[in-house]
Amino acid sequence: MTAAGVGAVVLAAALLVEMPSTALAAIAGVAAGLTAAVSLGVAAFRVTPRSGRRSAAWRWLAAGAVTWLAGVGMRPVVEGTPFAVTFADLLLLVGTVLLAIGCGLTVRRQAYGGSLLHYATNAYVSGASLFAILWVALLGPAYARAEEPITLVLPVICLFATCAVAPAVLSARPAGRGVGLAALAVLAATTVAEVATAIGRLTAAGGDAPAVTGVLAPAALLMLAAAPWACRDHAAPSRPAATAVLDVVPLALAAVATAVLVVRVLAGSPDPSVGVLPIVVGSTVLVLLAKVLVLALESAGMRGTLESGERRLIELAENAGDVVLVLDPDGVVREMGAGVEAMYGYRPQELVGRSIFDYVHSEDAPAVQTALRAMAAEDEPSAGGQSVCRMSCRVRAADGTWRPAESVATRHPREGDEDLVLISTRDVSDQVALRNEVAHLTFHDGVTGLPNRSYFEERTREVLARRGAGHTAVVFVDLDGFTGVNDSVGHAGGDYLLSQAARRLRAAVRADDTLARWGGDEFAVLMESGGSAGAGGSGGSGATDAQSAIDLAERLVRAVSAEPFRVADRDIALTASVGVAFAEDGVPSADLIRNADVATTRAKELGGRRVEVFAAHMHADVVRRLELAADLQRALLAGQFAVEYQPVVDLATSRVTAVEALVRWWRGGTFVPPRQFLGAAEDTGLIVPLSEWILREACREVAAWRASSWEIGLSLNLSSRQITAPRFVETVEQALAESGLPAGALTLEVIEEMLVEDAEEIIERLARLRALGVRLAIDDFGTGYASLALLRQLPVDIIKIDPSFVDGLGRDETLTLLTRTIVRLGHDLGLIVVAEGIERPEQLELLREMGCTRGQGYLVARPMAARGVDSLMRTSLSPLSPLQNTA
Repeated sequence: MTAAGVGAVVLAAALLVEMPSTALAAIAGVAAGLTAAVSLGVAAFRVTPRSGRRSAAWRWLAAGAVTWLAGVGMRPVVEGTPFAVTFADLLLLVGTVLLAIGCGLTVRRQAYGGSLLHYATNAYVSGASLFAILWVALLGPAYARAEEPITLVLPVICLFATCAVAPAVLSARPAGRGVGLAALAVLAATTVAEVATAIGRLTAAGGDAPAVTGVLAPAALLMLAAAPWACRDHAAPSRPAATAVLDVVPLALAAVATAVLVVRVLAGSPDPSVGVLPIVVGSTVLVLLAKVLVLALESAGMRGTLESGERRLIELAENAGDVVLVLDPDGVVREMGAGVEAMYGYRPQELVGRSIFDYVHSEDAPAVQTALRAMAAEDEPSAGGQSVCRMSCRVRAADGTWRPAESVATRHPREGDEDLVLISTRDVSDQVALRNEVAHLTFHDGVTGLPNRSYFEERTREVLARRGAGHTAVVFVDLDGFTGVNDSVGHAGGDYLLSQAARRLRAAVRADDTLARWGGDEFAVLMESGGSAGAGGSGGSGATDAQSAIDLAERLVRAVSAEPFRVADRDIALTASVGVAFAEDGVPSADLIRNADVATTRAKELGGRRVEVFAAHMHADVVRRLELAADLQRALLAGQFAVEYQPVVDLATSRVTAVEALVRWWRGGTFVPPRQFLGAAEDTGLIVPLSEWILREACREVAAWRASSWEIGLSLNLSSRQITAPRFVETVEQALAESGLPAGALTLEVIEEMLVEDAEEIIERLARLRALGVRLAIDDFGTGYASLALLRQLPVDIIKIDPSFVDGLGRDETLTLLTRTIVRLGHDLGLIVVAEGIERPEQLELLREMGCTRGQGYLVARPMAARGVDSLMRTSLSPLSPLQNTA
């Protein structure tokens, strides 16, 4: 900008000083050219590397400005030489060409219709037409009056250079053509100055041109010097609309030139040159004709390419399995691809001339008609010259089946004819079938084919939202005893059993009920109404619906347990626990399902093969059990448990021979009976760490008593979960090793049911303990299902008579006889017999009479803390005191 300002000052000073126009033009041109060259050169080196095209354009313009100022500076020196074209003219000519190249580089040529031939012909037609007009108006008369002819090469080159770059610059977007317009102004000013100089030479034989024309080019160069800093533009793309308008300009100029020539010929004005004007106009016409011929050839080639592309597109679509057809806006088939026969079974000739809606499903036809009419009503096609829409419908095949199809419709405008619609149709029956299969698998169980949990939950929400709480119930079915099926017959056999159970349950439910597999061995039934008996909604309909649900639940129990399931050539008998929950106003579907599950759990706890209807206290019990389990875990970490010991005495000598370790829990200072928390500990698995702690603590205490020369043993109750826990045998070994208690002083007690349910694994682990020297006892003997064969398989040392037998001694002859039998059996097998629950003196006397050697109970000693046992270390016990008094 500073250089442009200095150049402007020099130009103004030159205008104020009186001097010949040639010298004035030279000084102004040199100053302006130097300013432009410096400004453009500096700007070209300061642009970012990404602006390579802009930098190149500015370097070309700077080089043109330097060359141009050299020519202008030398023009006064070579003035008056006998040469028609001087060295200064050559420099000006080269500078003009360089400026034109730089001007053209400031804009980007458009991608279509912008070939070099196109630009060259437009430039020639425009330049020749303007030259013809100038010749008639100015140059011709001056040339006729000239004393000697001069060359017009420089003004003609300047004119053609300006016409060559003017369309591209003028059609560029305004935001990016600042430098290009300034360069175009330099070319235009140079052309005007050279034309004025030529006229001056013709009229005055070397006279000066007007001063104003001499400073036009320098003024334009100063604008060019300021443009890179003021505009900050880039190589701007052309605007198609502006380019189309400017393409008409050469034709208009050619028409004007032709009209001028015709007028001149009709007026009889002589041509001062030897046919210059006819040659120029004639060449222009020839160039125009050549351009029209080339355009015609290009148009024919493009039309052939378009038709070939359409044919290839149709072939490609048909090779890809699509059917291609052409319709008119009313849906009448004009053309039909050969692929329709392979896809739908129709011959193409059968369909041509018929309406496509004869083969489209009536439910889909309105949407297809609307799409076709919308395409026909569009005034302009979408981007790319075509209007496209996608459609989905069902198409009737020749065999009468309806097949889903997806189509792409494209509108093709036709000159002189109505628009047609090209449609590519694809049969998507396989895709639709796959989607349906995926949807089915998403909401159905793969083993039984029943709806799955997700479907059941969604269905329950829908039913409750539509019908409300009335006439709705959820029934849960849990197969009792299924846990061991997979272990006995394998998972494949378990799945086969579940599929059989699903068929039985499906046969037991009503048609309008929803049966689903909830998961594992659980099934769920949604009853949406009470049937016709309860559909009236008045009187006893509520009771009838409830009874219908209970009747259904009982049918489900009978369906499962009616006969064994045949799996892997063996019969497997199962029963079912069923829970029923009725919908209530305001109860969410999730709570309704939960209530049915809670009722099922309650039925299972009560022994299975029964129906339980949900009651509010069931959920409260579940919540309490969860809270109790959480409190148990916290109590175990906080050390809130304690161990008490109940003595086991020799009934003959009243001597303490062993103690049974019993766990006690004080929650917040309140004693919690074992029966209230041991079940929860078993269910949650906390019984394992709790039992390990009892084992270590009891072994440590008893080992300390034995160290004081008191031969006393330790008895511990085992749970099934504890025995089957990993590293159970190793845990017992470690507790004995840490405490120093001999293995023979430890007796582990199990109940009969444990030996029946998981006999193989439990017996194997107990046998390993027996091999270590640990003694084994069967607790509550006579109440379970154990057979005498178990006493042979498992080397038991002690049997403990259940308190229910001892309680009947002296009152119930049958119980007395059974107790006597158990005592005699133990003696015959060489086992120690321990009677539990001795609370009355007559019980003690009868047991002594029967020969029972040991006993325990409140009569002889209550459970006591470790410090209470310490006081018994040197006491020989009598039947009623002092042990009873000590407790």
